[in-house]
Amino acid sequence: MLAHIASKAIRPTQTIILPGAQRTISVQSILHGSPEARQAGEAELQQHSRIVARGKYIHGFEIHKVKPDQVEEYKKAAEVYYTGLRDDKDLGIKLTGNWEAVVGEQDTFYHVLEYENYAGFDKAWKKIQNSEHTQAFQALRPSLLSRSSQLTQEFAFLPTAPPHVEGGIFELRTYQLKPGKLLEWEHTWRRGIEARRKFVEPVGAWFSQAGRLHQVHHLWQYKDLHTRKEMREQAWQLDGWADTVGKTSQLAKYMDSIVLLPLPFSPLK
Repeated sequence: MLAHIASKAIRPTQTIILPGAQRTISVQSILHGSPEARQAGEAELQQHSRIVARGKYIHGFEIHKVKPDQVEEYKKAAEVYYTGLRDDKDLGIKLTGNWEAVVGEQDTFYHVLEYENYAGFDKAWKKIQNSEHTQAFQALRPSLLSRSSQLTQEFAFLPTAPPHVEGGIFELRTYQLKPGKLLEWEHTWRRGIEARRKFVEPVGAWFSQAGRLHQVHHLWQYKDLHTRKEMREQAWQLDGWADTVGKTSQLAKYMDSIVLLPLPFSPLK
């Protein structure tokens, strides 16, 4: 009986002719979207990326969740590994920053690396294979619960800040956008960022290109959480900021705020 029903089922490649329709529609298109629609969506994403991106660098986000009882061992091994990448001039890798989360998911570490575009990323990771850096990374592995990575580009209107030592805390705000909303997001924040700049200069802003897609990261630095609260409240008094926040809630599916402390070897402190 089941075999008989299955033989009667509509197959993904079957064509349906709708009454009065001018064209046929495949079930494959209904279930998964037509190849033309998928290509159009991918082309739109790439076009938006070209419009909003600075285009000079690729920033790799590496997120490590560490076993609680091995945090100190991890920190030592991470310093050896990441400073080794930084000091190897053949790789062409620059460290943007290295942090530990203090509010958000605990025992989680964020590392942001800068590459000379995709060609620089390809070159670096080919050289890392079978090098002493691989051995240094192996020293990290016993401390890890999980790890993830993402390749991002900078927004053209907000290049990443150079290395500096100012003290205090960092806040990484991550927004999961609705697909197709990146260009609108850029327009909204290009205007709204000027209100925030009157009180605090952003450290950087990136959007994802590989890994978790449709994701945006903003990085801020404050003296402390009380200062953060005051600066955010002051921004609400300026024209344009309320509109930016309101638009943000419409464009994003969800958002996270992670408070970070820089590791001793982080270029951004």
